[in-house]
Amino acid sequence: MTIHANDLPDVAARLASGATVSDADLVTLGESTDILTLAMLADEARRVRHGSNVTFVRVADVALPVADVVTAIPPGAREVRVTTETADVDAQSDALHTLVQAAGAVPVSAYSLADLESAARTSGRSLADLCASVRATGVLAVAEAPIDRLADAEAAWAAARSAGLAIARVTVSRTADPVTRILLLRRVVALQQAVGGVWSFAPLARVWNPAAPSTGYEDVRQVALARLVATGIPSIQVDWTLYGPKLAQVALTMGADDIDAVPAMDDVREGRRRAPLEEVLRNIRAAALTPVERDGLYQRVFP
Repeated sequence: MTIHANDLPDVAARLASGATVSDADLVTLGESTDILTLAMLADEARRVRHGSNVTFVRVADVALPVADVVTAIPPGAREVRVTTETADVDAQSDALHTLVQAAGAVPVSAYSLADLESAARTSGRSLADLCASVRATGVLAVAEAPIDRLADAEAAWAAARSAGLAIARVTVSRTADPVTRILLLRRVVALQQAVGGVWSFAPLARVWNPAAPSTGYEDVRQVALARLVATGIPSIQVDWTLYGPKLAQVALTMGADDIDAVPAMDDVREGRRRAPLEEVLRNIRAAALTPVERDGLYQRVFP
C-alpha cells in the first residue's frame, strides 16, 4: 500500500494505538515529501507526552587520562561523560573512581555499550561481569548504546542493567539509507518492548559520510519519524554540540523534546547572551516551549 499525504494522520493514529505497521508502509512514510504534515503529527505526539516542556542537560566531556579532575568538571555540569579510545575497564578503573569522587552528586556516565560488548568478546569475560566492574567504580550509566553497532542489543542491554548500570541514550552511529533507517527504528522499538528502560533515542547519526552528508531536511524528517514510530520511548533527543543550536531548535518543532550535550562551561567571550546556558534557554523559549534542566539520570534540576 502506498501512503499518500492524506493517509499520514491514519498511519500516525495506528502507531499511537500500538498497531503494527508494515516496514513497507514505514519506508513510504519515511520517503514522504510532506514534511509539514509529518512535523504537525510529530509535534502533536510530543505535546501529548510532554506538554510544552523541553529538557536539556549540560555535559562535561572528560577524556581519560585526565590531568586535573577538579578543573575538568565545571560547576554547571549536570552530567560528567567519560570519553575513551578503548573500553579498557581494568586499566581505567582507578581513574574512573577518582573522577566519580570529584564529581560528587553529579552523575558520571562512561563508555559505549558497543565498545563494552566488543571488549567482553576480546577479553573472554562476560559482558555482565565487565559492566559490574564499571559500576564498582561508582559510574552510574553507560553513556550510549549505538543501535547500529550492537551485535545483540537485547542481551547487552540486559547485561548492563543486571549490573546496576543505567543507559543514558540509544544512538545511531552512522548515516544510512531510508530503508536501513526504518529498520533501525524498528530495532529500537523492539529493544524497548523486550527489555524496557530506554529513556531516550537520538535518531540522528553521530558520524556521517562527507561524500554524501545528510541534509537538514532529511535530519528533521528522521526526528519526526522517530517520535511517530518509537511511541514507547519517553524522549527523542537531539545533540546540541554535534548538530548546533539552529537544527536543535527546528527539531523541537518536529517531535524532539530533549537536548543533549549542552556545554557545561559558560564561555562568555562573545557576550553573556551567547553563553551556552543562555543560548539554549533562549532557543527553547523562542520555539514557544518551556526549558527544564535535567541531570544525566533524567532527574529534573530546574525549575
